[in-house]
Amino acid sequence: MTENNRQLGNDKEILAASYLESRGVAILERNFRCRQGEIDLIARDGEYLVFAEVKYRRTREKGSALEAVGPAKQAKICRVADYYRMLHGFGDTICVRYDVIGIQGEEILWIPNAFQHRYRTTR
Repeated sequence: MTENNRQLGNDKEILAASYLESRGVAILERNFRCRQGEIDLIARDGEYLVFAEVKYRRTREKGSALEAVGPAKQAKICRVADYYRMLHGFGDTICVRYDVIGIQGEEILWIPNAFQHRYRTTR
């Protein structure tokens, strides 16, 4: 990834975080990283601990931003979320939600509860 792409991604994550905050969602962390991978935004929305993936597409030429979060990416997000919850002492009783924020050109589409928790499958 080039520096320009990295900066563009960072800018879109800031835009997504601002969008969520304007709707009452409290951002806890941006770009949480561990050995399992990365989660773009971690937030609280009422009773929910929210793990959100931000995807940006300039045009629809390569498909929609939301289509870029397929089953493999979902499973990776879930593994990182499990680690985050363990690291910060969140038990199994906390309500967890996985959201996707798709930014397509200038349009922002927020999909709360975009997918259910995915467990690692054996190959």
